Amino acid sequence: MLIVKRHHTNPYFNLAAEEYFLKHTDEDIFMLWRNEPSIIIGKHQNTLSEINLDFVKENNIRVVRRLTGGGAVFHDLGNLNFTFIQSNHDHTLNDFRKYTEPILEVLQQLGIDARFEGRNDLTIDGRKFSGNAEMVWKNRVLHHGTLLFSALMTDLGQALKVDPAKFSDKAVKSVRSRVTNISEHLKQPMDVMQFADLIQLHITEMYPDARLYELTDADRLAIEKLAETRYSTWDWNFGNSPEYNFRKVIRTQHSGTLEFCLNVRNGIIVQTRIYGDYFSHADPGEIEEILADIPHQEDAIRQTLSAFDISRYFAKITVDEFVQGLF
Repeated sequence: MLIVKRHHTNPYFNLAAEEYFLKHTDEDIFMLWRNEPSIIIGKHQNTLSEINLDFVKENNIRVVRRLTGGGAVFHDLGNLNFTFIQSNHDHTLNDFRKYTEPILEVLQQLGIDARFEGRNDLTIDGRKFSGNAEMVWKNRVLHHGTLLFSALMTDLGQALKVDPAKFSDKAVKSVRSRVTNISEHLKQPMDVMQFADLIQLHITEMYPDARLYELTDADRLAIEKLAETRYSTWDWNFGNSPEYNFRKVIRTQHSGTLEFCLNVRNGIIVQTRIYGDYFSHADPGEIEEILADIPHQEDAIRQTLSAFDISRYFAKITVDEFVQGLF
C-alpha cells in the first residue's frame, strides 16, 4: 500500500488527486488530506439547494463536486479527510465498516468511545464527527471520509443550507447540535496534524507493505490538469439546473433523501433530474433518460420502470418509494 503524502489544501487539487489515483494506478492507496474552507457536494446532489450561496460568496468558500454519492459536507483546516483506494474484484461496494475501523481503533487508543452508526457515520456520544462515502470504478473501490477535529462549527452551520426533508423540525443551528469535534473529547490536547500522524502510524502497522509515496512531477501535472478541466469548472460543480414546474423531496427508509425535479409539458415528462444523498450501483442518468416522453401518469411510469431493477440505480429503494417521489 502506498501512503501518499499530501501537502495541498486546494480542494480542486485534492479531489482530482483521488480520481487520478483511482484510475491511473493499480496500487492500493491511503491518503490523509485537508482542504481550505470549502463545501464538498455529493455526486448526485443539486448544488444550489445544498448551500447558502450568499455566505459562500461572501466568505470565498469553494464548492466542489466529488465522485461519490452522499450528502454535502463542509471542510476547513480543522477537518481531516482520509481516503482508501483498493482493488476489489467483486465489483461491489464494500462494507463501510472495513475502512472506518482503523479510525475507530485510533480513537479508542486515545480513550474515546467512538462508534459506527447509521448508513455511513461515525459518532461520539451520538454526535456525528465523520461521514463516509464509497464508489466503484471497474475493479477499484474508493472510500473516503471526513473527520471533524477542530472545525469551525459556526461556519459549518452557516455554509450548508439544510433541507427540511432531512430536518423537518430543526433550524440551521441544529446542524451544530448533531455534530462534534474530536478535539473536544481528548484527554490530552493535540493538534490536527498530530492526530493525522497517529492515524498514519496505525495504517503502517496494519499493512506491512505500506510505504510513503511522494507525488512525482508527472503526478502533479496530471492532477493539476484534471483539477483545471473538471473540478474547478462550473459545469462539474453546479451544472445546468433545469427549469421545472414540479419538485418533490422524499425521505426513504434505506436510501436517504431524493429530490425529484420534472419539466412537464402537455402532460408529458420532458426532462427529469434526481438529486440526493443516495448511493448507486448503476448510472441514475439512465432512469432519468427513460422517463422522457412518458405521460406524467402513475400507470405509465410504473410500466416503464418495470423493465428495470430500480434498486441498482438508487440503492435499496423500492418502486413504490420511487413513484411516490414523482407525484
